[in-house]
Amino acid sequence: MSSAIVCAAVSPAQAEAQIRQFSIEAQSADTAISQLGRQGGIQIVAARRVTRAVRTNAVRGEMRAEEALTRLLAGTGLAARRTGPTSFAIISRTPSPTPPGGGVPTSSAAAAPNQTALDQRVPAAAAEPQDGGQEASAAEEAIVVTGFRGSLAKAQDLKRRAINVTESILAEDMAKMPDLNLSESIQRLPGVAISREGGEGRNITLRGFSPDFTRTTLNGMEVPASSDGLDSGGFTINAGRAFDFHVFASELFNRIDVQKTQRASIEEGGIAGTVDLYSAKPFDFKGFHIVGSAQGGYNQMTRKVDPRATLMISDTFANDTIGILLSAAYSKRTVYQEGFASVRWTSPFVNGDSWADTNPTVTGTPTNCGAADRLDCLWAPRLPRADFFGNDQKRLGLTGSLQVKPVDGMKISFDVLYSQLDNDRYNYNSMEWLLTHGTAGNFVGQTPLSFTIAPDGKQLVAAAFNDVTSWYESRHQTSTSKFQQYVLSGDYQLSDALRFDAMAGTARDAADRSELRFYARSVPHYYAYDYRDSVDVAKVSYGNYDPNNVANFIDATTAANRLNNVVKDNFTAKANLVFERGAFTAQLGVAHNRRLVRYSEAQGDLPGFAPQKYLTSFPIAHFGDGVVDGGLPTFAVIDFDKIASSGLISSNYPANVGAGWEVTEKTTGGYGEVSGEIPIGAMKLRLDGGVRYVRTDVGSSAVIGTSPVTVDRRYDNFLPSFNAALNITPDLVARFAYARSMTRPGLAALNIAAPVFEYTTRTVSNLGDPNLKPYLSNDFDLGLEWYFGKGGLIAIGGFKKNIVSSLTTSVVQQAVPTEFWAAIYADPRYSPSYNADPKTAQYTFYKTVNTPGGNSVTGLEATLNLPFTFLPGLLSNLGFASNYTHVSARDSTGLSPNSYNFTGYYDTGKMGLRVSVNKRDDYLLSEPGGNGHVQERKYGPTQVDLSAYYNLTKRLSLNVQGINITNEKERIYGTGDGSQYLVREFSKTGAQWFVGARYQF
Repeated sequence: MSSAIVCAAVSPAQAEAQIRQFSIEAQSADTAISQLGRQGGIQIVAARRVTRAVRTNAVRGEMRAEEALTRLLAGTGLAARRTGPTSFAIISRTPSPTPPGGGVPTSSAAAAPNQTALDQRVPAAAAEPQDGGQEASAAEEAIVVTGFRGSLAKAQDLKRRAINVTESILAEDMAKMPDLNLSESIQRLPGVAISREGGEGRNITLRGFSPDFTRTTLNGMEVPASSDGLDSGGFTINAGRAFDFHVFASELFNRIDVQKTQRASIEEGGIAGTVDLYSAKPFDFKGFHIVGSAQGGYNQMTRKVDPRATLMISDTFANDTIGILLSAAYSKRTVYQEGFASVRWTSPFVNGDSWADTNPTVTGTPTNCGAADRLDCLWAPRLPRADFFGNDQKRLGLTGSLQVKPVDGMKISFDVLYSQLDNDRYNYNSMEWLLTHGTAGNFVGQTPLSFTIAPDGKQLVAAAFNDVTSWYESRHQTSTSKFQQYVLSGDYQLSDALRFDAMAGTARDAADRSELRFYARSVPHYYAYDYRDSVDVAKVSYGNYDPNNVANFIDATTAANRLNNVVKDNFTAKANLVFERGAFTAQLGVAHNRRLVRYSEAQGDLPGFAPQKYLTSFPIAHFGDGVVDGGLPTFAVIDFDKIASSGLISSNYPANVGAGWEVTEKTTGGYGEVSGEIPIGAMKLRLDGGVRYVRTDVGSSAVIGTSPVTVDRRYDNFLPSFNAALNITPDLVARFAYARSMTRPGLAALNIAAPVFEYTTRTVSNLGDPNLKPYLSNDFDLGLEWYFGKGGLIAIGGFKKNIVSSLTTSVVQQAVPTEFWAAIYADPRYSPSYNADPKTAQYTFYKTVNTPGGNSVTGLEATLNLPFTFLPGLLSNLGFASNYTHVSARDSTGLSPNSYNFTGYYDTGKMGLRVSVNKRDDYLLSEPGGNGHVQERKYGPTQVDLSAYYNLTKRLSLNVQGINITNEKERIYGTGDGSQYLVREFSKTGAQWFVGARYQF
């Protein structure tokens, strides 16, 4: 039984006559014909029995679809016959046996010696094949695959024809990526998990590696992105290598590729892989187009409506030789993160103190940890509190793209992207002081009244105290992240076989943050907590004490008043020369990058004051209703408007010069790569191999004491790679890949700011080392992919990454590098009498060092995509896309052993509905954890999202989106002695719903 390849017409009837851009590799006929149909906007039908084992030519450049089809089939033994204005049928030109009676063969080179590969002289009826006309009948239908199902099919096509292991996401239409931000789109791919903050995706973990191990490019160049964050997220402002995806509006992009295996032509830096982002270009959409959309968003916890709007205008003119595209995306998002926290649990024994000896009533039996009093072994919350984090976010994105074709075969593009994320955050936390133990006084300590011990004998699940002091925290943070990129790129087809492309670009991200934090401290009072009904949220009691009464607060301190700034600058220039002859491709390239990261901070006044006249009632209605039944207890908070008008805080912020630092990396490299195809019977083996060389120059600068210090170092690396894809059948692909990959050390390990020199002990701590070499890994991949039906895919792949060089902390005896001598001699604490002259004395360094070997990460990825096109009627519009990932390694930051994604959809082209479920296992945040915990971990959420649309007309559609529709919890917990589950923070952000309309012209 034969099957058909059907390529959808996605443009009007005259589209076939338009000049279009083609980029099709020499490959199997079924894949190549499918690609040409999509790129040319025409419909092509071919029987598999005709195309099987046939290899077509490469087609690149700008031409009409008719000419492209002629080039594709030249010399293959196949011909195309027109069956409609924009439809063709593929037939074999191999002579057929003479029919009885001496008739002329229907499809024969001998019968038509002057026939070209594209035969327009034969009427459509003559193109009817001899098997009953199934292909011709299909060709007469206008089959158009659009929407979510169409984007899945296009992404699978990219994966299928890539020689390395690649995953892709494509926008369903202009300015229509499927999620609110890029990380939430990427999480749908196998091997990807994301970390969320404030209910929104921020960073990605790829194949079990932390975000620093994934490299991100935008429009061909590596780019930075930083933003502010919560303390619970592990940082205040991102000064590392991790990419903050939530800085960008998803509507600005139309394609995301995740390169999971290396090629020599892919720049180094990501052991986990490389994420390539692409903004829209005018030549992607020939002619004039305008798209506008507007939505209103409602969050169940904030109970506020927020706007979201997008506009894109694109046009090509001068016979499609000039194109311009402009787009803008704006959104406002109000997020309340509400919950309850312990701010970690600890025990008096771990803390180095003891409970006050007040003979409390004890229920249960404590275990023995070696303390003199077993009650001191019991773990208890340090600062039990109700939490409120209120975020008012504004995100603005702008893009501009100009493309020109000055001569045949040449295309030049200039792309600009600007993005700004502003966040205004108010935090209110009702901390009760159980942080230190002992006799109450001076706002610390407490008097134990009763203890209830957990069945395991290790923790206080409930307790009551007298003489507890409230330290109620009020914090105001503002932050702005501004990203801008300018890229000039071009490619030129020098000849049929030789192509040259080059680009130069610059990207800058500047993230600023201000923080003003106060603690209002209360009179001593009764306090009790009880976790017996919930391990996440304690029931609390204050007795006769009222935390909302401002008269109960008698003291206030300014805990923080500072400004932070991180600037990241990247510059990239690179060029490639590509030679193609038939199935053989060879390419050479060079690249130069300069990456700069600069951190600075300034410190303001830290006054103490009487808080009564600066306190106000808790400003949030319905506090905690979305967290627990009945909500969370309210409390008095600082009125920041009153503080601003009081004159308590001056506008003077002297720079903290000693905390500032700058790290610069310059990399210069080149590569050589060859690829080709080898027929093996009816199979086809596609091969790619090459080597990349790169030299890295590192410079690290800081002011130590009063002395400017700069340290420069250099290293180089050779990185071979090999990929093989065996087309066992046109639908079955087996893959193997090997590569040596690298990730450079984290910036914290390279910066030399604020070292601590101790001259009496001749020790050095807190000193980064620019001489560190990168992580190195040997990577292996093996996979099998079966493409079936109309968009079906079953894929399974295994990978192993052996880290052969990594970083660890160690104690090292060595001489002090000469760059630091002047700072030591200028230090007023230094004296020659200590016998610590850096010229002659060895010092003990507590530092990060390179070490051979490291973690070994193995994983399994499985994908099942199944459109139900085989079902009758309306049921044929159903389908699902799913994947599962298992990763095995020693405990590694950010690693979830298991994760899966499932999207079920119903899509007719007129209307559609899809529900997506994303789940990951719990993952490690730190080891050891703080305050005596063996580990600190984060709960792996189950995120459920929904999207639906209905097309009122061809141009106007209505849509609904639901984000986190189940109001999933966020939870961070410690493991205590390694066997416990002690919640540090529990919160929710509420379901978010968007309703809007979209108009496209």
